Amino acid sequence: ANLAIIGSHSVNGVAALHTTLLKNRMFRHFHELYPDRFNNKTNGITPRRWLLQCNPSLSGLISERIGTDWITDLAELRQLTRYAGDKAFQDAFRAAKKTNKRRLAEIIFRLCGIDVDTESLFDVQVKRIHEYKRQLLNILHVVTLYHRIVSQPGKDILPRTVIFAGKAAPGYWKAKLIIKLITSVAETINSDPRTRNLLKVAFLPNYGVSLAEKIIPAADLSEQISTAGTEASGTGNMKFALNGALTIGTLDGANVEIQEEVGPGNIFIFGLTTEQAEFERRMPRRTPGSIYEQNPEIRLVVDSIRDGSFSTGNKNLFQPLVDDLLDHHRDPYLHLIDLEDYLRCQEQVARTYRDKKKWCTMAIHNVANMGKFSSDRTIHQYASEIWGV
Repeated sequence: ANLAIIGSHSVNGVAALHTTLLKNRMFRHFHELYPDRFNNKTNGITPRRWLLQCNPSLSGLISERIGTDWITDLAELRQLTRYAGDKAFQDAFRAAKKTNKRRLAEIIFRLCGIDVDTESLFDVQVKRIHEYKRQLLNILHVVTLYHRIVSQPGKDILPRTVIFAGKAAPGYWKAKLIIKLITSVAETINSDPRTRNLLKVAFLPNYGVSLAEKIIPAADLSEQISTAGTEASGTGNMKFALNGALTIGTLDGANVEIQEEVGPGNIFIFGLTTEQAEFERRMPRRTPGSIYEQNPEIRLVVDSIRDGSFSTGNKNLFQPLVDDLLDHHRDPYLHLIDLEDYLRCQEQVARTYRDKKKWCTMAIHNVANMGKFSSDRTIHQYASEIWGV
């Protein structure tokens, strides 16, 4: 990286937050030497593939209402704002989402043999499996839901289908162990008659672009939950929002700019900021061990992973993950530190999803305000401000 900076005339952080971190932390001394060399060009996605091609139901509805100029000028989507509260448009918007959910439900059944309810909340996290992306945090929430369902029969709990997909690097054994935990939890939950109409979990195999084109249009909730300060930008967050999913996420990567565009009332934000996360690593106010001791619900979740409940009695299988969760020095990604706020935010998600009109209004605002995140804008900035062409 040092040689790259010396040999380059431009250094780009790919999201505003990451660029700030490059300037102030990672390459502070280089920034002092070459302040004009550092700049930001936030990543973007192509609307031709990630809306027009992969989601004909929604793209057709959009073109019917505002014309087709948005295909080459994504800022035109802002015209949809005036339809955000329109009942007829909301009905058509929901119908498009339902079509995509039915298509994905068929794929889930074919690939995993799991029959999912298309009326349930489709809660989706699809990306490379890595500790910093915190699929482990997501499955801790799933186990929490499972215990609530089992311990409180008859309680009014929002039906939810939790969908994972992604690959781990060949030698990354801990990421593979996280996949094993997800699939083991899924097997337990999906075979328990007490959860039949309330909770399903699916890990879709062989994730790639073709599968992403089926998953993303069907998502209701987009999980963008990396530890603040660890994700350079992300583009999955943009793809989901463009297709009408609401984001639950941390103030990391491009999530910060998505919140700026869609407004804080149209996104679910939780967790520590980058500065707070850095402080917790150096001088923790609460340790994971103290959270485990003081929060009975979190203690039950961790204990059930440790005691073999999801590993046919093998108490050693997931012990490395438990050891990391409970040791502040072994978990730089702060899973238990953020878990309480994540659980709170997920409850807010569930309450909001029950209000179909409100949820749909928020989703339409997300689609309408994705203009900034077109790769056309990014490439134009590269061409004019870096390449000089």
